[in-house]
Amino acid sequence: MVGITAFGGYVPRLRLSRKAIAQANSWANPALASQGKFERSMCNWDEDSLTMAVEAARDCLTGVDRKAVDAICFASTTAPFVDRQNAGVIATATNLSENLSTLDIGASQRAGTSALLAGLAQVKAGEKAHALVVASDHRRSRAGSSAEMNNGDGAAAVLIGTSGVIAEYLGSATVAVDFVDHFRGEGEEFDYDWEERWIRDEGLSKIVPRAIKAALEKTGLAGDAVDHFAMPCTFGKMADQLAKGAGIKPAAVRDNLHAQMGESGTAHALVMLVAALEDAAPGQVIMVVSFGQGCDVLLFRTTEALKTLPARRGIKGHLANRREETNYMKFLSFNGLIIQEKGKRAEGDKATALSVLYRKKDMILGLIGGRCTVCGTLQFPKAAICVNPNCHALHSQEDHAFQDEPARIMSWSADYLTYTIDPPAHYGMVTFNEGGRFMTDFTDYEQGQVDVGMDVRLMFRIKEFDDQRGFRKYFWKAVPQRKEA
Repeated sequence: MVGITAFGGYVPRLRLSRKAIAQANSWANPALASQGKFERSMCNWDEDSLTMAVEAARDCLTGVDRKAVDAICFASTTAPFVDRQNAGVIATATNLSENLSTLDIGASQRAGTSALLAGLAQVKAGEKAHALVVASDHRRSRAGSSAEMNNGDGAAAVLIGTSGVIAEYLGSATVAVDFVDHFRGEGEEFDYDWEERWIRDEGLSKIVPRAIKAALEKTGLAGDAVDHFAMPCTFGKMADQLAKGAGIKPAAVRDNLHAQMGESGTAHALVMLVAALEDAAPGQVIMVVSFGQGCDVLLFRTTEALKTLPARRGIKGHLANRREETNYMKFLSFNGLIIQEKGKRAEGDKATALSVLYRKKDMILGLIGGRCTVCGTLQFPKAAICVNPNCHALHSQEDHAFQDEPARIMSWSADYLTYTIDPPAHYGMVTFNEGGRFMTDFTDYEQGQVDVGMDVRLMFRIKEFDDQRGFRKYFWKAVPQRKEA
């Protein structure tokens, strides 16, 4: 049996009020007021499609032997590197084995389901035992546009395998059509969108039904056998109409999560799949539909193993962990849509020594430290001599991953002199409960709510932007944990 064995998701904590967008742009487009309801997810300044993918992958790999994963497929149309494999960065940051295949997939809004099909094909053919599929998007849009209202940031991940399957893969169908509903040319910052009625009437209404029909015929299922119909779509009741036309009962149509987070591009079909798996009972059929230069349709049936999957945050947990943001100017700044005076302290060459990055990649990207094999003491970074004063063993340390170790704040500072996009800069000493400590930046904090002794969670984030060379430095930052989170 081939299918999904685990799942995970990630939605940034910040949620931008759509009312704030409408109010800021009402002088130029009063019609935006009609769209100014609810909220959309919003990346912090140090988040992008890669950092979100890492968090979704970590969530998915809860309770999983990471060394058993032998393939990773990453889907995004907003990957930070054009000529550096982003999937390889995710593999290092999540401490996967080096003995795996890596693949980046993009150039279409259905890249997420294309990556899922690629992972399923690898496992089904027996080429790979466990394929991790991750989709993530952080789409920029022009200020005051409908896309700014509709878009949201997010990521989702599923693990494909043959044992412990929680959702059996039943089959799929793909219709490939060069129907251009929008595009982004080389060197362009933003998508160019075509007229909505054309997309609805000539694209969705004519292409999607063909793919759904083909998938149902290949699997031998009737439309009324579908219990969860997951299809990203921002056009009103379009998903309901397409489901009805295929004989799928209205109750099966999933919430597209537009009110809570917006549409997360290539990730959204997988985001809705993960949300469906969170709600599904064993024995239910899930249909996932993804539109973009054609249409992918995949069908899964949940199993009894779904009940035994270890708890994870998933999409529901991350949606609940929210903080409202009403400062529209902050959103524009975080997304590089305005030019701000940064001051002299922001100047300087931020070149990355690629040789050092390579030699220290496990420490920098994977947060790997050491465990003394003589006394068991943990330390970060790993060193030649054990830090335990009663041991001091030489060359005794084995690799130890710190990213999931419980930790707390030992000391901290809030600094307006150190440059950061979101001042004041918060940083301090983090100590791990089982031993080891290091100095790092804080992120996703609430000003005035940081204190010594607070629990923190380590998260993979952007450390600095090297704008001169188009390179991004990544490292791990501490996120103070609220008691209710």
